[in-house]
Amino acid sequence: MEWGRWEVHPEVGLGLSLLAAAYLLGVGPLRRRGGAGRLTPGHPIAFLGGLAVTFLALTGPLHDLADRYLFSAHMVQHLLLTLVIPPLLLAGTPGWLLRPLLAGRMRLARPLARAPVAFAVYTVVLVAWHLPLLYEAAMRDHGLHVVQHLTLMAAGLWLFWPILSPLPELPRLPPPAQMLYLFLAGVPMVLIAAPITLADEVLYPFYAGAPRLFGLTPLGDQRAGGVIMWVPGTLVFLIAITFVFFRWVRAEAEPEEPSARLGAPREDGHGAH
Repeated sequence: MEWGRWEVHPEVGLGLSLLAAAYLLGVGPLRRRGGAGRLTPGHPIAFLGGLAVTFLALTGPLHDLADRYLFSAHMVQHLLLTLVIPPLLLAGTPGWLLRPLLAGRMRLARPLARAPVAFAVYTVVLVAWHLPLLYEAAMRDHGLHVVQHLTLMAAGLWLFWPILSPLPELPRLPPPAQMLYLFLAGVPMVLIAAPITLADEVLYPFYAGAPRLFGLTPLGDQRAGGVIMWVPGTLVFLIAITFVFFRWVRAEAEPEEPSARLGAPREDGHGAH
């Protein structure tokens, strides 16, 4: 079937390749030449893993299913863009690599990096793009669809910044606050998923006229998409809360330094663990 073709979008491959090359240059030759902070094996694994997931989300069968056939596939794509790729990219970015990009902008960045602002931005972006009017517009206009994906990724990065910030100047929340924040961060996804799952009519007409696959009716596909947002979307936050909890317990059991006990990133770039 046509949806199974691996259709690579050159602009996606080129953009990700350039980003990967810039990252490897920054953590490789430029780091050694400039005497920057230390780099753990986990940094490039996480960052390049994030780029790989981005490639899988925006090219190939998943992208074709999401763009042409199934609302449920599009929700898988949105989960990857908002809840999987952003934490991988943040975890893979050492603070010393990011700091020059924010030189002279810290005064502006500090209030924007606060948890309430990050939560609000994520919520507004997520809710807005799943309103039927905006969603339909994005599905019918490629340029707007690109904007949708970019803003969802940006909102995800913003959301996870208070948890995974690599910069002491823009610190992470303390571990108890991180767990509360992650719990609350799961609420917007549920509030969107519930009406989609429980609706008795198709909310997104684009998919009503799409060719049917796997025996799914438009309404069945929509409900499957809502469940995908609801269950795996919630599970991501539960896993993150569990990770924060055990990291906190380990830090309390084997204290290293005050910043480490608070879950803050170290100056030498270890904050991306």
